[in-house]
Amino acid sequence: MEVDRSVRMYPAHSDNDRRPDLVRSHCYKSRKQQLQQKSTMANLFITLCIFTFIITTCTVKAWTGEIHGRVVCDVCADGSVGPEDHVLEVCCIGAEVAVLCITKSGEVLNYQAFTNSRGIYTVAETMPESERWDACLARPISSFHEHCTHLGDGFSGVKFSYNHVSGYSHAVKPFVYRPASIPIYCG
Repeated sequence: MEVDRSVRMYPAHSDNDRRPDLVRSHCYKSRKQQLQQKSTMANLFITLCIFTFIITTCTVKAWTGEIHGRVVCDVCADGSVGPEDHVLEVCCIGAEVAVLCITKSGEVLNYQAFTNSRGIYTVAETMPESERWDACLARPISSFHEHCTHLGDGFSGVKFSYNHVSGYSHAVKPFVYRPASIPIYCG
């Protein structure tokens, strides 16, 4: 038996194999799209890094400080707080306090505060970290109470360093006023 060699049997091919230009263009577009996508992602990442750098280096960190204290009337002028003593509150009989602070940059800031209904005065400030308070002086200015008008203890103020981190406060010891004449029941 003789084999006919004129007809050769080859395995079946797909349409893409018969048209190699379609296969190559499809692969080429896919690679091109992948490269564009990678390039876009790289550009986005670089832009994000630059934006983050600019935000973190160009922004000024804020710092907040607070100073508070109390002003009391030592009715019996005995140097101790007793049931007869009271705070100097804002309702017509309050007290005024001045707070003078020097910042890390050397600027001098002057604050004026009045006592509230509990006899407490408060000074607070938010500023750049580089200009935060370094040292302060708190001093009583005046009492608006009709009887307690003389500053007790003979001191004119309290100096202190302010080395608290942002958000913390410094409590100043109470300022004490005494009456010009001590009531008879104190004797």
